Amino acid sequence: MVSHQVFLKSKPTAAVIGAGISGLMCARSLLDQGWAVSVFEKSRGVGGRMATRRVADDLHFDHGAQYFTARDEQFARHVNSWITDGIVSPWVGRVVTVAKGQVVPKLKTTPRFVSVPGMNGICKHLSRNVDIRFQHQIAPPVFDQSGWQLIDQEGRNVGRFDYVIATAPSDQSALLLAESPPLQRQAQSQQMRGCWSVMLAFQSALDLSFDGAFVHESPLSWIARNNSKPYRDGPAECWVLHASAEWTTENLEAEHHDVVQLLTKAFWEATGQPPLAPSYRTAHRWRYAIPEKPLDARCLFDDKRRIGACGDWCGGPRVEGAFLSGLAMAERLLTHAAHADT
Repeated sequence: MVSHQVFLKSKPTAAVIGAGISGLMCARSLLDQGWAVSVFEKSRGVGGRMATRRVADDLHFDHGAQYFTARDEQFARHVNSWITDGIVSPWVGRVVTVAKGQVVPKLKTTPRFVSVPGMNGICKHLSRNVDIRFQHQIAPPVFDQSGWQLIDQEGRNVGRFDYVIATAPSDQSALLLAESPPLQRQAQSQQMRGCWSVMLAFQSALDLSFDGAFVHESPLSWIARNNSKPYRDGPAECWVLHASAEWTTENLEAEHHDVVQLLTKAFWEATGQPPLAPSYRTAHRWRYAIPEKPLDARCLFDDKRRIGACGDWCGGPRVEGAFLSGLAMAERLLTHAAHADT
């Protein structure tokens, strides 16, 4: 997956912290070049914000990333191959702008894609044959001249590595970069705003002429009919509501029940529909969801200590930005290792 072949005299070892698309693209690229790679993920699955929540067998909610676009040529090539392999599908839903019941069609449409059958499909694909250790939250790594020692938050020694890459949100990555003060300062300079997500299901279809909408003049920023996406159909109609960054910031510590009530009310006001009791409703808080102003650099790397960071807060937001950041990180490590062997 990396654009150039690098032959190493020895097999370097790398620890990648985080199993989102950025971390997995980095790990996959290194593994394909013969590296020994371990990925440490604090949750129970891959994908991070590329997530789909399933309730029973018939309710599906993409409560994190809603879709992705492919503007970069390199990313577009991967997307096309994933479509061929049945990992990605175009989403041809009708997307509009709404404000207080008024619907404005979007004159210019951008091709949108989703992973199938859920949003973590790409991440599952990238994680094949990768050593991933779930439910491992890593403490700040410790460096000495022979490499990096990793210990998890429960005090377990999980290994020694030549390279360490942090792919968590900027605040969390900053903690992991403690032994590289220049990189830590860059991570600390980044602000990531949260996003409240509400999931609603209805027994009958809502009388709305669109499948997704950017919402103005509202606590909401986005709403989507989730069952309009490929492989998400079912007997119930499922909607995902995303609060604006501003509203989320003001209500970040609110109770889930209150968030559901307030954002459901905002949904009816934005769409101009009479309220209808949902058959299912819940909320999820993404504490770190949107980088305010990503760094210009695709990734960060300390050549002397062999530690780096990547993610959507480096080089550009969105799924595409995270993917390209992980790829850039892998290429940086390959180049560094090649020079070290000469």
